[in-house]
Amino acid sequence: MVNATAAAPRLIALDWGSTRLRAWLLGDAGAILAERQNGDGASVLGGGAHAFDQALAALAGDWLGQGLPALACGMVGSAHGWREAPYVRCAARLDRLHEQLVAVRTSAGAVVHIVPGLIAEPAQSTPDVMRGEETQVVGLVRARPALADGAGVLMPGTHSKWVQLRHGAVHGFRTRMTGELYALLRGYSVLARLMPGDNTSSHPQAFEAGIVAAQRANGADLLGQLFAVRTLGLTRRWPAAALADHLSGLLIGHELVAGLREAEGALALVGEPALCRRYVQALEILGVTPACVHANTACAGLWQLAVQAGWVPR
Repeated sequence: MVNATAAAPRLIALDWGSTRLRAWLLGDAGAILAERQNGDGASVLGGGAHAFDQALAALAGDWLGQGLPALACGMVGSAHGWREAPYVRCAARLDRLHEQLVAVRTSAGAVVHIVPGLIAEPAQSTPDVMRGEETQVVGLVRARPALADGAGVLMPGTHSKWVQLRHGAVHGFRTRMTGELYALLRGYSVLARLMPGDNTSSHPQAFEAGIVAAQRANGADLLGQLFAVRTLGLTRRWPAAALADHLSGLLIGHELVAGLREAEGALALVGEPALCRRYVQALEILGVTPACVHANTACAGLWQLAVQAGWVPR
């Protein structure tokens, strides 16, 4: 992807997750001049700091050679990443995250700054952590400033994040393992035996039935409802091809029922477009309309953090 009308490059932005590295060359106002990506995620690389140094050089060494500032978010700052960027405790002001950036120098002499993750430690609950999503929240608020005063942000995915914004800060958040649990049950559990392995058909009625069942349960009996996916197939109440959609509806439904109970203010969605569309469908079944839906906002968030750090013009 290239924007031929943008000005000279200003920033190298890196979204370095567990399984993928994405790099953007950004011009004025965060315009994307070029984009690259590969599979050198933080959980994939071995060999410590040297492996990260070489992976970045292979993907964007020519950009680094231009002397541009470079900013990275995600698992690159975890304990098994390039260099650990300690968590910032909630409530964490979005306009002060840039004060906690951690610098690492490449073998070629370039400096890459890493965005810290966040940790929530509520008094009456267990701690929770995030890395990368905080930058997406910064990008979302750059596009929708009013959300910073008070809104819920739902970021569906393997580990869905429910973020609560108040007074310009991430007040707290909650992670729900919806996507990972679906993959495990769909691929390896007793439920999987009744589901076609190569099924690509869509069964919206089965998905809706799962959402409605979760709503009626109101947070109770998820384990019983999961086994019912099997019995619905055994008794042929649902065809085998519909069972995966019913399972998806149950898990997303239970996530939404729990998350909506805690969320305050307007609800914004940030994530992969197809998955967000599925969540929007589920929310509509529950009678909820999100205020806005955005694709990955990490690039915009990295630009905003660079603005706040004084590296690039607003």
